[in-house]
Amino acid sequence: MLKKNGVKGEIEVSISIVGDRKMKILNKEYLKREGTVSILSFPLENTTEDLGLGFADSPDGVLRLGDIVVSYPQVIKQAVKESIFIDKEIESLIKHGMRKLLGIQN
Repeated sequence: MLKKNGVKGEIEVSISIVGDRKMKILNKEYLKREGTVSILSFPLENTTEDLGLGFADSPDGVLRLGDIVVSYPQVIKQAVKESIFIDKEIESLIKHGMRKLLGIQN
């Protein structure tokens, strides 16, 4: 996915799996929304122009894209609803989060 979108080199993305209580707190604190969600993404940069396609190199050469937070209880609910394996649902959500971090509209 990263290569396909022109992102090369060492990449760092933080991925956290949390419960609904933590997801509610993050959703309220950062997005001012009530309730839980399945995924939140927090990019370190705002646009695709900033993602290795024109912004200054980091001192250690690592491109830090940002953070992805996934609610495990929501993953289970969605996987059951869609009749898919939990790991496939997590994979789908992480891809969604990566698109957000890269500034790609879904």
